[in-house]
Order: sequence, then structure tokens, then C-alpha cells
Amino acid sequence: MSSRDRSVSADEVQAASPRSPGRLDRRAAVFGFAGWSGSGKTTLIERLIPRLIAAGVVVSLIKHAHHEFDIDQPGKDSYRHRQAGCSEVLVSSAVRWALMHELRGQPELSLDAALGRLSPCDLVLVEGYKAAPIPKLEVHRSSLGKSLLHPGDPMIVAIAADAVSAGTQDSNERPSLPTLLLDEPDKIATFILDYVGLGRRLIDSTPGGG
Repeated sequence: MSSRDRSVSADEVQAASPRSPGRLDRRAAVFGFAGWSGSGKTTLIERLIPRLIAAGVVVSLIKHAHHEFDIDQPGKDSYRHRQAGCSEVLVSSAVRWALMHELRGQPELSLDAALGRLSPCDLVLVEGYKAAPIPKLEVHRSSLGKSLLHPGDPMIVAIAADAVSAGTQDSNERPSLPTLLLDEPDKIATFILDYVGLGRRLIDSTPGGG
């Protein structure tokens, strides 16, 4: 069976990784997004999430940042405690909690390690980690003048583009991929659910479902 014939689960991606109690410990589908900067990956994902949730799917997301980032604010207690040397600071309130972990020279998280830190969910969306062996949707915008990525990435299973011609067969005679329009997020969400097997599961869970 080729990599295009089935989805990849979080269990398979992190099969060799130890898990902490209460972390991602049940089967979850993993689906990624690839595309040049400015292609609209974040905007598309933002439009997909409420549609996936409306379908009854519990969604989590992992985003890889290519530069130093900070979700904290200078001067806040949590920021001061991290600056003082804490390896981790957890901030909790009635509406959310956030854990900030300082690597302090240690290697950054791999995708499988990041998956191992998530709570149980149905679907993990991944933005970044472009070399990860997970099925991906290529987001392509012709106005950028950039080449398509899928000829060099066998894990790209479909294309979301501003032109249907983006998925035509390339010069290397690779078979054409399903191509969806960026301005049709409902169809893209349906494609993702069907590809990872959650569409079938949702049908089965409805009264009278096959």
C-alpha cells in the first residue's frame, strides 16, 4: 500500500516516542499543510477549523515556528519568572491554561514529540514540519510565481489552489493530484475528513448510519 492510499495517525508518527500520562494516548489522525510563504496556509486553516468542528471533530494544531517567538509579555509575572531561570512556567485561569517551556540550548521538539504533548483529540492539523512523513495538502497561489511543491514531496496528496490547472500532470509524468479551489473551504474540509477516515466514522455514528 502506497503512502497515498491511507492516512497517517498520531500513533504511527510517534510509535517510538514515550508518552506522558494524560497526553495524546488514543488514535488521532494527522494531516499537514505545505506551501510557500504568502500562499495562505494560515488563512485556509483558520477557515477550515470551524467547519471541521461543526462536523463533530475535536481539532488540535501544531505549528512550527522558524524563528524565536514568545507568547508571553515583558513585565508580566510569568515573563519575569522565566527570565529568572524557570525551565517551565504554567499560567492557568478559568478560561485557558498555557505551558511555556524554555529549551535553554536543548534540541527543539520533533513532530512526534510535539504530538506526544497534546491532549486526546480526533484530528491534529500540522503547519510546518515540511519534511515530516505525514499526508499534506499543498496550498498554492499562482500570483506568487512560485513552483509547485508536490513533484518533490510524495506525501502531498492534494492541492488547494486559486486555479484548477495547478494539479495537472507535471513534466516528470507524475499522476495529477486532486485539486480544490482555495475559495471552497467546505469542499476542502470534506476532502480532509474523507482522507483521514473521519468522514466515514461520522456517518457511522449518526442514527441509521451505514
